Amino acid sequence: MNPTQPVPTLDIQDLRVTLPGTARPVLDGVDLTVRAGETVALVGESGSGKSLTSRGALRLLPPGAAVEGAVRVGGEDVLTMDADRLRGVRAGSVAMVFQDPRAAVNPLRSIGDFLTESVTLTGATSRTDATARAVELLRAVGLDESVLRKYPGQVSGGMLQRVVIAAALMGDPVLLLADEPTTALDVTSQAEVIALLATLRERFGTGLLFVTHDLDLAAAISDRVYVMYAGRIVETGPAEDLFARPRHPYTAALLASTPRMQGPRGRLTAIEGQPPDLREPLHGCAFATRCPLATEVCDQRAPLPAAAPDRPEHRAACHHSDLLEGSAVDA
Repeated sequence: MNPTQPVPTLDIQDLRVTLPGTARPVLDGVDLTVRAGETVALVGESGSGKSLTSRGALRLLPPGAAVEGAVRVGGEDVLTMDADRLRGVRAGSVAMVFQDPRAAVNPLRSIGDFLTESVTLTGATSRTDATARAVELLRAVGLDESVLRKYPGQVSGGMLQRVVIAAALMGDPVLLLADEPTTALDVTSQAEVIALLATLRERFGTGLLFVTHDLDLAAAISDRVYVMYAGRIVETGPAEDLFARPRHPYTAALLASTPRMQGPRGRLTAIEGQPPDLREPLHGCAFATRCPLATEVCDQRAPLPAAAPDRPEHRAACHHSDLLEGSAVDA
């Protein structure tokens, strides 16, 4: 890393996670960064490793997992922290917004208790100050202080997701992890939550890692995108470049299978085949068995990330990127 550049909010380097009973890592050499005030999208099919990657920032890994690499938040590696420091990171530096807001709250406790308990239990904030902070954040997400006295069952799913986002910001985090935060919401609420996350990111300067399988959503909200397949990052780059000129066949296939309001009518393109089985080792490109461009080298050797000739930040791990945009692949 260039010493003159600011330390990334999140810096994942060569992260490998292996679970008992698997023949290969579920995360296999993942590199990913999020800068302050930046929105980074992590996209891919279900089971590709997106959620596990994001949870790595909080060291929320499955029992028995063997872990290699580094996951740094503000320059500190959460994988090597002691328990006390890790609790501090979870209470303040990093916060997570999950898919279903109702699974994140206790239905028997008031929303006011939910918002304030995480910061009052650490002893760093008084109940009075925590309540004032909760009111401030509720207003920031478009709600008023009357919500404090309500219970989760008394508000809509969209309102509750706003509450969960406010709760995530209670500790002034430098990094916000959003794991499919709009999946359980209706279309109108989805749009409101997405706009809210973008506004809060600008207001508080928080780095945002947005996990989604919705490519159109990723294109709308993100500055940069990482595409994940079978536990590996197969392509990354500025959102506009990546979606306009994909350099990996998997990214191109995902874009082709995305429903469009405008475009030719007919059956959607599907990605044939299945993702590789975790019980079987991989010897080459993980996408080779489903890829129309695959050749013998794809079965024998895993491709290394290579930059586009005229776009150094746009990188893809594919032996045949040149066939997608007519430019030579950087070896």
